[in-house]
Amino acid sequence: MKIRPMALAAVVSSVLLIGCTNTTALQQSVNDLSAKVDALSNDVSMMKNDVSETKNTSGMAYDEAKRANKRIDNMAQSYTK
Repeated sequence: MKIRPMALAAVVSSVLLIGCTNTTALQQSVNDLSAKVDALSNDVSMMKNDVSETKNTSGMAYDEAKRANKRIDNMAQSYTK
């Protein structure tokens, strides 16, 4: 069965047009996903900063607790019965 060249051209052009219309939806989907990735990256960097601040604060609290325990130990050693 021979297909006419005009019919073949019509089928090919319609397939190309259908493919072109879907690229806008695909591009929009990619743009949405890129925006979500950017938002998540910002959240991760903020969380890293929070963890770093918390680590520094806990380190300072630990050092202060050690200093306070030394003072209490020194006070307890000075008392005798």
